[in-house]
Amino acid sequence: MVYIYKKVASEKVYYYLRTSERKNGKVISKDVAYLGNNIESVKKALGKLPKYKKDIEKSYRTIHLFLESNHFLEKAKKLKLKTNDFLESTLFEVEACKLHFTTVFKNFDSLTQEQMMNGFLIEYAVNTTSIEGNTITLKEAYNLLEDGLTPKGKTLREIYDLQNTKKVFEKLDFKKDISHDLIKNIHADLLENIDSRTEYRAKDIKIIHMKFKASSFYLVSKDLDLLIRWYKQNKKKMHSFVLAVLFHHKFEKIHPFFDGNGRTGRMLMNFILLKSNYPPLIIQNKHRFEYLDALNTADTPFINQTEKKDYKKLVQFAATELNETYWNNFL
Repeated sequence: MVYIYKKVASEKVYYYLRTSERKNGKVISKDVAYLGNNIESVKKALGKLPKYKKDIEKSYRTIHLFLESNHFLEKAKKLKLKTNDFLESTLFEVEACKLHFTTVFKNFDSLTQEQMMNGFLIEYAVNTTSIEGNTITLKEAYNLLEDGLTPKGKTLREIYDLQNTKKVFEKLDFKKDISHDLIKNIHADLLENIDSRTEYRAKDIKIIHMKFKASSFYLVSKDLDLLIRWYKQNKKKMHSFVLAVLFHHKFEKIHPFFDGNGRTGRMLMNFILLKSNYPPLIIQNKHRFEYLDALNTADTPFINQTEKKDYKKLVQFAATELNETYWNNFL
């Protein structure tokens, strides 16, 4: 197989065509052609390599993804962006995704947009529910959500979990903003046919596998008041991506419901992103432990505090997840 290798030396970028093959149980990689120091030169150079034409065609998806993501990364680096202490260098990756989302994806015809968003939603539904223990696979989810085929050996709870997630995402109303009603309605719809406890919890709970102590039940509503006020005060001051990620964490720390807090928090994070013209992201189940660790790292500050040392790890983790899941779904 062939792919493009990006080398950075003394802050300069160099691109190479690299071959990779397995021999005697070992993977052997070799640079076979220098392609230039920017994406435009890479595109031109790829058309002048007849020896590797068939290999390049076979690897079209991988190469196309690399070219597009790096093309928009180069464009983002030319923008006059304010530095961000939370995102640091991942700022450019986030803005590259936004650039493509607003200038390419949103200019596709409505049917293409619908098809691509549908694929994203199925992958999102599988990941956000599997973080909470759902065992339905991506293939089973496609069969269920596209063709109505019920997966064997799965519980009704798991099935409703996926169906509800996709349905809630599809009907998000961006004319509205974060409020108690929005939070309660999203949560209730996510837990339809799963859990009837849709009001804020009326007793204290202990969160398994997490270090923080959730808000006492009698403080839940007041703490959410503080969170909503913090959101409104910061939505024009703070970078929208950072705002969405921090809101998610602060919501999880309050843990206002008996069940469904993670799914609701991740939905609210994407609501804030889309409302701010940023693409949605998927926290992947394969990175569940890194995700929980990053959430735990941010558990020191109070609801209205936003120290970089507490949140940088979580924000940059989320930025990496956006960069990975965006290009795989919207290209």
